[in-house]
Amino acid sequence: MPVLPYGTWPSPVDAQMLVSGGVEPRETWAVAGVTWWSESRPAEGGRIALLRRDADSTVTEVLPAGVNARTRVHEYGGGAWWVDAGARAGTVFFTSWADQRLYRVDPPGADGVHPAPVPVTPEPLTQQGFRWTDGRLTPDGALVVCVRERHEDAAGAPLAEAVNEVVALPADGSAADDAAQVAVLAGGHDFVAAPRVSPDGGHVAWVAWDHPSMPWDATVLRLGTLDRSGPLPALTDVRTLAGAGLGEPGEQSLMEPDWTPDGRLLVVSDARGGWWNLHSVDLATGALTPLHADDHEVGGPAWVFGNAHHASTPDGSVWLAYGEDGGVTLRRVGPDGSGQDHHVSPWVGLGSLRADGDRLVAVAGFADRGTEVVEIGLSRSGTGEVSPVERGALVTAQGVRLPEGAVSHARHVSFPSRGGRTAHAWFYPPTGVVDGEPLTGLDGERPPVVVHVHGGPTGAARPVFDLETQYWTSRGFAVVDVDYGGSTGYGRAYRELLKDAWGIVDVEDCAAAVEHLAAQGLADADRTAISGGSAGGYTVLLSLATTDVFRAGASHYGVSDLAALAKETHKFESRYLDGLVGPYPERADVYEARSPLTHAKGFRAPLIVLQGLEDEVVPPAQAEAVVAALAANGVPHVYLPFPGEQHGFRIAENIVTAVESELAFYGRVFGFRPAGDVRELDIVFADKLPG
Repeated sequence: MPVLPYGTWPSPVDAQMLVSGGVEPRETWAVAGVTWWSESRPAEGGRIALLRRDADSTVTEVLPAGVNARTRVHEYGGGAWWVDAGARAGTVFFTSWADQRLYRVDPPGADGVHPAPVPVTPEPLTQQGFRWTDGRLTPDGALVVCVRERHEDAAGAPLAEAVNEVVALPADGSAADDAAQVAVLAGGHDFVAAPRVSPDGGHVAWVAWDHPSMPWDATVLRLGTLDRSGPLPALTDVRTLAGAGLGEPGEQSLMEPDWTPDGRLLVVSDARGGWWNLHSVDLATGALTPLHADDHEVGGPAWVFGNAHHASTPDGSVWLAYGEDGGVTLRRVGPDGSGQDHHVSPWVGLGSLRADGDRLVAVAGFADRGTEVVEIGLSRSGTGEVSPVERGALVTAQGVRLPEGAVSHARHVSFPSRGGRTAHAWFYPPTGVVDGEPLTGLDGERPPVVVHVHGGPTGAARPVFDLETQYWTSRGFAVVDVDYGGSTGYGRAYRELLKDAWGIVDVEDCAAAVEHLAAQGLADADRTAISGGSAGGYTVLLSLATTDVFRAGASHYGVSDLAALAKETHKFESRYLDGLVGPYPERADVYEARSPLTHAKGFRAPLIVLQGLEDEVVPPAQAEAVVAALAANGVPHVYLPFPGEQHGFRIAENIVTAVESELAFYGRVFGFRPAGDVRELDIVFADKLPG
C-alpha cells in the first residue's frame, strides 16, 4: 500500500475538472415523450442552457448561443423556464438573464431547429425593472400565469422595495408592446410563489408570506377562481386555504402546491409534527390530509423557485421522493390512499420530479458521479400494483469519472455538541489511489480536515457526489460537511435551533464536529481548516474570531457585519435576520455582539478571503472590512476579489483560481507542498507562515 503524507497525494481531480464537472442538469420538464432540462455551463460564463431530448434520443439546443435562461427574482432565481403541456405543447417560456424579460420559444420546425425567442413581456423603463419566474399555462395555452417582481413604478422610478405579484399575460406575445395586457391576479403580500393553474383552468393556487417570515417559517396557501370574462383576467373568491402569519395560530411552512390530473390540490406542509410531508387539501374547508406521515421531509427550504419533489400521473397515483439513510425513497400513494415505498438505489438524491404518462423524469444524485437526468418507467402488475422501473439515464453526467476506489463516500455522523444537543454531519474520509493501490498517510499521522459550512444558514449538506469535495479527499484531506443546528432535513424543531442563535449554535456545532473527529482518530486537531460561503462564510469568520479550534480558514463572500447586512441586503433576506438574531435596530446590541468584525482582534488564524465584486447579497465592503482587520492584526491572509461575479462563482477561470488558491494556502499554513503545480499566492505577511 503506497504511503505518502496526507495533503500531498497525487489526485485524479484537478481544478479544471471542477469546471467541466460543473456541466450538470438542474431542472427538468417532461411533455409528450420529450424530456427537457437546463444545465449550468461555467465555461460559458455560467450560462444556463436549455436542451431537449426527443423520444428518438435526438438532443437539441433550445436557445441560441449566448442566451442565458436565468432569473433574478429573489436574487437566487430558479424556475426561470417552463414548458407548456397543454394546447401549446412543447412551447418553452424562459426569462433571459440579460434583460430579465420573459420570452417564448416555439416548437422546432421540420428541420428540428427551434425558432428564435420572441419577447412576451413589455420592455421595462429601467434595466431589468421587471423580472419573471415560476410560470404555468392555462390549459388552452392562451395565458401565462407567473410571478413578477417589479422594481420600478409606472414612471420608471426605482421602488424603495420590490413588489412581488402573481400576474397573467397573453402567451401570444401581444403584451410585449402593450403593458396594459399584463393583469395582476394577486398581490397584497410581500412575497408570492408557485402559482399553479388547475387542470380545468378554473382556479389558481399559490403560496404567499410576509415580512419578517421566510418561506420555511410561516406561509399561507391561497386559492382564487380565475375569471376570464372581462377585458383582463382576474381572480375572484380569493381565500386562504391553510397557514397563518408568523406567530399566529396555524403557523406552518407550506410549499410546492400542485394539482393532480383529476383536480386534487396537493401541498407540502410541516403541520404534522414539524416535518415537511405531502398533503391533499380539501378545497371547501382547507383541511390537510397527509399522504405520508413520517419523520422524513419532502423537499427543502425554498431558497429558489421551481422545486418539485412530488408528481402525479393520470392513473391517480401520487409520487413523492425523500432522502433516507443516505439514499432515496420513492413513494407511490395510490388513488385509495395506500402507500408503497421503493428504495431507488444507487441514487442518494432526487429532485425536479416530473410525470409524463407512464414515466417519471427527475434529476438524480449519485455517490460516485455527477447528477443525471433519469427516466423511471411505471410498470403495472396483474393485480394493479404500480412499481417504478429505472429505464436509465437520459442525460449522463458530463464530468469526469474517478478511478475505481478513488471516490470518498459520505458517512452520516451524529455527535454531541454544547448544551446537550446532538448535531449531525456527513463525513468524507481521505481516499486516494496510485496505480490502482489505495493510498495511506504516514505511520501515526492523522489527516488534515476541512470543515465545510453550508450556506443559508437555513440549508443542508447532501451526500451526493461533489467533485470539489473529492478534490480535497483525493489529496489526503478529510472533509466534514456539518448540518449544524438550524439545518433542514431533521424537522422543524432542529431547524429552529438557530432561532435567535445564529453565530452561537452553528459555531458550537462546527467546533464540536472537529473535536468529535479528532477524538475518533479521524482528523488531526492541529491541522483544521474551516471553509464556507455566504452564511457559511459568516460562521467561518466568527469561528476564527471567537474560538481557537481552527488553524486556518477560507471565507467565500462571507458576512462580517450583521448590521450592514440587515441594512443593505435585498428584499428576500431583508428581514431574515429577525428570526436568526433579532429585529433590527431594536436589537442592535445583539447584531454588534454577533458580528465577526466586533471580534476582529480575535483573528489570529491565517485566512483566505474570496469575494465577487458584483455581489448584491453580501456586498464587497463586507470582505474588505475583514481584510483590513487581518492586516491590522498582522495575520497572514490572501484577498481575491473577482470582477463580474455575483453571489457565488460561475465563471470558469474564477472557479479554478478559487479552489487552487485555497489548496495552496492550506499547504503553506500546514507546512506541506501539494502534489503537482501549486498556484503562487500573494500572501500578506507570508514570512509568518511555516515552510
